[in-house]
Amino acid sequence: MKIQSSRWARTLAVFLLVATAASCGLPRSGPTKREIYSGSVQREGDSFVVTVNDRVTRATAVIPAFGFSQAFLGAGVLGSDTIRPGDTLGLTIYENVDDGLLASQGVNATVLDEVQVDGAGFIFVPYAGRIRAAGNSPDEIRRLITERLAEQTPDPQVLVRRLAGDGSTVSVSGAVGGQGIYAIERPTRTLSAMLARAGGVVVDPSIAQVQISRGARQETVWYQDLYEHPQFDIALRGGDRILVKEDSRSFTALGATGTQNRVPFETQTISAIEAIAQVGGLNSNAADPTGVFVFRNEPPEIANQVLARTDLQGAQRMVYVLDLTEPNGVFLARDFVIRDGDTVYVTEAPFTQFSKVLSAVTGTLSAAGNVSNIAQ
Repeated sequence: MKIQSSRWARTLAVFLLVATAASCGLPRSGPTKREIYSGSVQREGDSFVVTVNDRVTRATAVIPAFGFSQAFLGAGVLGSDTIRPGDTLGLTIYENVDDGLLASQGVNATVLDEVQVDGAGFIFVPYAGRIRAAGNSPDEIRRLITERLAEQTPDPQVLVRRLAGDGSTVSVSGAVGGQGIYAIERPTRTLSAMLARAGGVVVDPSIAQVQISRGARQETVWYQDLYEHPQFDIALRGGDRILVKEDSRSFTALGATGTQNRVPFETQTISAIEAIAQVGGLNSNAADPTGVFVFRNEPPEIANQVLARTDLQGAQRMVYVLDLTEPNGVFLARDFVIRDGDTVYVTEAPFTQFSKVLSAVTGTLSAAGNVSNIAQ
């Protein structure tokens, strides 16, 4: 009778220890699946918990849409011979006399380097006066100067060269091989050609973005689209500012994954299955494949579409649930698009918590046994 009572006492003690360990805050990587569901709007929480299906993947498949407006796309390529205010010209004037207007004694040629076109579009040439340069080609400027000088010196010959100037340059900065100011010349009149002239991009081309600032307008395109969509290889304008930067989007991975970290996007688009793979996959010793969650603040237009409602206003807290054990679970995870700022969280399997409880209990019993042995 005493033996049976002793066994019941031990069983009760073990039960109490298990209950105590379970009620205590055992170490874990985050909330359980049950705790997440308990915070849903349906249970008077503040977030919508939604199971991912084909309709949800289509409604949430929103990615950054970069590209140039018609104002940029419709701008024609600049003629390499068209002079603009700020350009610099080189002039050589030949006179068919020994003692000319411009040339010194015994020299029949005069070189005028770095003659800059002023803001009004004019240049000044001695004895020829102010000549309209902006909007004209070097050949037209040559004709105008020749006509003016022909009245004062016999048979003048004029050579006009267009040099790089402030009016025909762009600045290239950011993730390129060589930052600097570059002239718009015949080989570099388009965006891709100018980037090549600046040494190309020095970040992964798949996540490189090219931003163009032209006056008050600022527009962006993916670097790869310059080659996949030729219409984005726009013509440049003097004063354009080109900035090449790396995609700054990221998501956060937490829970029972290979690593827990803030993870930058490695491609223009990334799916849930790719995001999990990017952090080392599911932890095979702890993860619950039925509890893969994506936390996101969803804009109202998408939230209304996902929930088949029309009354939601403002950003909504959404929790999307993926069950990788379902027959099409992996396909849904492959199609579900991860967006900037998302949190991908994988819950621990119930067995993991049970194992932790057992470890805590057995450790407690072992400690208790040691204390008892010492007391005896």
